[in-house]
Amino acid sequence: MSRTQSRFWLILLLTILSLVISLPQEINLNPHLFGRSFNVHLVRPDLKLSLGSYDFSRSLDIKLGLDLAGGTRVTLDADMSSIAPENQADALDSAKEIITQRVDLFGISEPNIYSQQAGSAYQIIVELPGLDDPQAALELIGTTAQLEFLTPIYDQTSTESAQPELVDFQPSTLTGADLQKTTVDFDPNTGQPVISLQFSPSGTEKFAQLTKEYLGKPLAIALDRQPLTAPIVQSEITTGQAVISGDFTLEGAQLLSKQLNAGALPVPIKITSQNTITATLGADSINQSVRAGLIGLSVVVLFMIAYYGQLGLIASVGLFIYGLVTLSLYKLIPITLTLPGIAGFILSVGMAVDSNILIFERMKEEIRAGRAWPVALELGFGRAWDSIKDANIATLITAFILFNPLNWSFLPTSGPIRGFAITLALGILISLFTGIFVTRTLLRLFYHGPRSIKLFSSQS
Repeated sequence: MSRTQSRFWLILLLTILSLVISLPQEINLNPHLFGRSFNVHLVRPDLKLSLGSYDFSRSLDIKLGLDLAGGTRVTLDADMSSIAPENQADALDSAKEIITQRVDLFGISEPNIYSQQAGSAYQIIVELPGLDDPQAALELIGTTAQLEFLTPIYDQTSTESAQPELVDFQPSTLTGADLQKTTVDFDPNTGQPVISLQFSPSGTEKFAQLTKEYLGKPLAIALDRQPLTAPIVQSEITTGQAVISGDFTLEGAQLLSKQLNAGALPVPIKITSQNTITATLGADSINQSVRAGLIGLSVVVLFMIAYYGQLGLIASVGLFIYGLVTLSLYKLIPITLTLPGIAGFILSVGMAVDSNILIFERMKEEIRAGRAWPVALELGFGRAWDSIKDANIATLITAFILFNPLNWSFLPTSGPIRGFAITLALGILISLFTGIFVTRTLLRLFYHGPRSIKLFSSQS
């Protein structure tokens, strides 16, 4: 089997997998054959993989954003007047983290939560698609985080010979107001990440009393009445500096530190605006976008076949594979599809054809120069590559700026713009694969010279 044939089978396998992933979860068919009608009901299962201790599962439904699924967008202002300037960024980050946890309690799929700073204004934007009870969510989101240190309660009926049984925890006088800040450090002996706590002068006295009274016993910490951790007191601590150690990963230690800081640096937040988008508007937008995408795709395919004949037909097959791969990746990553995101996809369809046009024009130049078509085919791909690469890199840089992964305040940070950027960037990368790898392989196998039928000649 030649290398080209191997690539073709790889492309065929990829196309079949992408087709299965792209299908709707349920398909009902009612074919009529030989005078009889049949009722066929097909169900596509979700993706579940298990490799040793690693489990991977993914729902293969398209995730719709706020503008398509409907829902609520909330803007919250964070009052930083009581927070030291050097701690304001951490306080905003911690407030965002705790709001994310509160939103998770509602089981909302793909919420979009991000913070932004404009001058002295600190804001947190919360987008909640498909929210059934927005008022309850807003009441929970809009409250200031409450951090509590809880002491253990033991069963007093235990006999002297038996170990007392831990039955519950109760709030102590030590709260988040007594905690100045937490940071992630590393144990100098083990190299494991730990969380360092620094208490205020009043908190130092309270904490010293607790560690003396509950030496060898658990001291739980809860945020918004949700338990975070319950470390065992190893010694009496009178310095106001403590360390929580354990089998933390770096990500786990950073998350716990943010949660503790949310209570240590309680930022008063208030809702300044709330916009509700109905699902009806989202359904209309989806229908119009799908219609526009199909019309645009049809026009592109007709143009390619009419102008380039068999070359255009094969390029259209590559475009079909491009659409399947893109949709399947939207489901696998997954990507929350917004209206601007659909626009980014449609724009990338046009750019996917750009590379084929550049290649075909290069091929025509080589054929006019007297070279045989197989040589012109390879030269066309080789000499068009620089132009294709430069154009797509420029677009990828633009998508990177729009996505703004570093949350620079002078660049856009809104979810819809980021949705546009990510679908555009993903479309560019996939179009490079289908334009260079897929279409080239199909041409090598199925194109046999400029003898194809054309609706009109493109030769100059």
